[in-house]
Amino acid sequence: MPINLDQVVPWGRSLNEYVRMFELSTRELEWGILDCAGGPASFNAEMHRRGRSVISCDPIYRFSPSEIAARIDETYPNILEKTKQTRGNFLWHEMKSPDELGEIRMSTMKKFLADLPEGLAEGRYLAAELPSPLSRPGI
Repeated sequence: MPINLDQVVPWGRSLNEYVRMFELSTRELEWGILDCAGGPASFNAEMHRRGRSVISCDPIYRFSPSEIAARIDETYPNILEKTKQTRGNFLWHEMKSPDELGEIRMSTMKKFLADLPEGLAEGRYLAAELPSPLSRPGI
């Protein structure tokens, strides 16, 4: 079922965050990578600048960069405010505060948006989604 952009809460991550989150080794970063549910992450853009191969898939890539940017601008203040309200639920080791987290996320999403038109043309971003487990036969 196609998504509507108003259902999306964009919050992208950087190459450094991917490396830490998935414990990616230097060797693994040399492989071709399929980034499922990539969203507005700068991982693809940063890897491309390093000459590495990444294909990012996400249903939001069917929307234009300006539509995605508008959605980011619309949701960002609310996400940041809720993060501040629940800051005690997070460990603040890598990022020291909600404001720093917000700055990093916004910088990451801007890198993504700058790369998206070229990446779409090159086939590095694909408007695709994984099938729903409920749509599989026998489930």
